[in-house]
Amino acid sequence: MGLNINYRPALDSDKSFLLELRSKTMDPHLVASSLPVSEEAHLSRINYKFDQAYIIELDMVAIGLLKADRKIDDIEIIQIQIAPEYQNKGIGRSVLQAVIQEATASNQSVSLSVLKVNRAQELYISLGFKTVAEDESSYLMQYGPAGMSL
Repeated sequence: MGLNINYRPALDSDKSFLLELRSKTMDPHLVASSLPVSEEAHLSRINYKFDQAYIIELDMVAIGLLKADRKIDDIEIIQIQIAPEYQNKGIGRSVLQAVIQEATASNQSVSLSVLKVNRAQELYISLGFKTVAEDESSYLMQYGPAGMSL
């Protein structure tokens, strides 16, 4: 049985959903990383490259966000968030596999940043992402052709 996942462009009317989603999925990691947790900080992140944001729907219900910047040689996953009640059901993996498939078909890499305290990095590693850099709180991870610049 396949997952009935669809994507649609995010609209201004989705921002309250996105604010709640970001708070639910990111607050524990941000607190553990001593990073800002406020509505203002969340809205700033939501609004960043909002034109590249897609609502992830499962059976016509909004359950997540995929924000990806498609560049010439890389697809940067800016944000991927799945509502907690839909996590651990293969949805995030399916979304990431679709991005990887798109990138592979175009000989692109896929890059993302993940907080060091976020268990999602285990999923990224299982899909073949490698850590290519890090800072105090995050890992920069990449999937794809070796030697491609970020």
